[in-house]
Amino acid sequence: MAMASFARRKAYLLARNFSNSNPDALRYSFSLTSFSRGFASSGSEENDVVVIGGGPGGYVAAIKAAQLGLKTTCIEKRGTLGGTCLNVGCIPSKALLHSSHMFHEAQHSFASHGVKFSSVEVDLPAMMAQKDKAVANLTRGIEGLFKKNKVNYVKGYGKFISPSEVSVDTNEGGNTVVKGKNIIIATGSDVKSLPGITIDEKKIVSSTGALALSEIPKKLVVIGAGYIGLEMGSVWGRLGSEVTVVEFAPDIVPSMDGEIRKQFQRTLEKQKMKFMLKTKVVGVDSSGDGVKLTLEPASGGDQTTLEADVVLVSAGRTPFTAGLGLDKIGVETDKVGRIPVNERFATNVSGVYAIGDVIPGPMLAHKAEEDGVACVEFIAGKQGHVDYDKVPGVVYTHPEVASVGKTEEQVKALGVDYRVGKFPFVANSRAKAIDDAEGIVKILAEKETDKILGVHIMAPNAGELIHEAVLALTYDAASEDIARVCHAHPTMSEALKEAAMATHDKPIHI
Repeated sequence: MAMASFARRKAYLLARNFSNSNPDALRYSFSLTSFSRGFASSGSEENDVVVIGGGPGGYVAAIKAAQLGLKTTCIEKRGTLGGTCLNVGCIPSKALLHSSHMFHEAQHSFASHGVKFSSVEVDLPAMMAQKDKAVANLTRGIEGLFKKNKVNYVKGYGKFISPSEVSVDTNEGGNTVVKGKNIIIATGSDVKSLPGITIDEKKIVSSTGALALSEIPKKLVVIGAGYIGLEMGSVWGRLGSEVTVVEFAPDIVPSMDGEIRKQFQRTLEKQKMKFMLKTKVVGVDSSGDGVKLTLEPASGGDQTTLEADVVLVSAGRTPFTAGLGLDKIGVETDKVGRIPVNERFATNVSGVYAIGDVIPGPMLAHKAEEDGVACVEFIAGKQGHVDYDKVPGVVYTHPEVASVGKTEEQVKALGVDYRVGKFPFVANSRAKAIDDAEGIVKILAEKETDKILGVHIMAPNAGELIHEAVLALTYDAASEDIARVCHAHPTMSEALKEAAMATHDKPIHI
């Protein structure tokens, strides 16, 4: 079986090399500025590439385009690069997740490791300052990368006036027109609102407001049991808030493997997070000191009320495509505002491309980055490749949950005969040594060929462990391939090896 999987990898590499020399072959692999100091002026000169949006997809696309020798300008309205992810999303939330976890560990775990002190308290302003410092350093770092790679940077709001021209209302109050042979729309996404709920970023907040609360709410209600809601609920729950999650669907994180999801929910409940599933919010009253929510069962029934100091609306995100002048140049969008593109990220308008959250696919920063690289490779006459079936997803709670590939429910729906291998971290020596052993690795593999179909991990640092699985799926590896790879001892990653052994044959340590 190991030799057979080696042959598959060799065939994959040959096919990939062939696609690099044959543009038409790529289809097999595709699933699914002016005014700023220190930057060159774009003026009326035509660029090879213009990128609207400086988030993960946009800034990566701009840097890659410049590295490929294309004259490039990036337009960003925020005034700082990195988009939602770096400024008010991925990065600040991970800073607070880490800081709050340290506080929680100090309260509940240090003593068992022989580290004792009389008291520990939260200095929320200092915690927020550390978060803000991390964000500021990283945004400045991207500006430095722009300078290094000679990317022109225009700070302002851009909108199309033709398929090759973008009018920019600059942040300084002026206007400039940026011209480009190829224009990439990388404007990302915005918070999805709910009918009848007005976000004021004080008592009723989006994820942006939840990252900047001036005090720890006694009671926090989270509307939506997705990635963002559970992460932010974890932050404030660790710091002392009583957290209740209200979700319309019957399950948390609907995209997650069902077995992992159930174990994950039990873990969060042990952390005192409360869940009200199959429940909809039908009214919100914030006229008093706090917020009063009116709830009823998703299927209808008697109404109840729930009070909170702060309500976090975390019902997902929506593509940011309004106000860009897309209708003026004829770029099509679907009913939710996404821009349909072909396998080369081209829209229906020649010379106009789109990547990241504004097109179909996972709304994830790392997916947008891959889109950006592949898109400019196509523009430069090379070949790009993004396989959305191989994009990992991570919930950065503690423990983390990470996955790649198919869930067991999806595999069953495909009608594929498969095997399942599991290994709990309670049997992993490193996890036991550090007294942090809650979690499991689950591998799904095709029964006949042993090809890995999906990997799901709930564990501390699952977001780091998942990448061995991503690489395995990318090269069509078999579970035996992972099982036969020597893993350092003692490490958490040995649990992945043992799960692979359980899938292919039998594990050793359970």
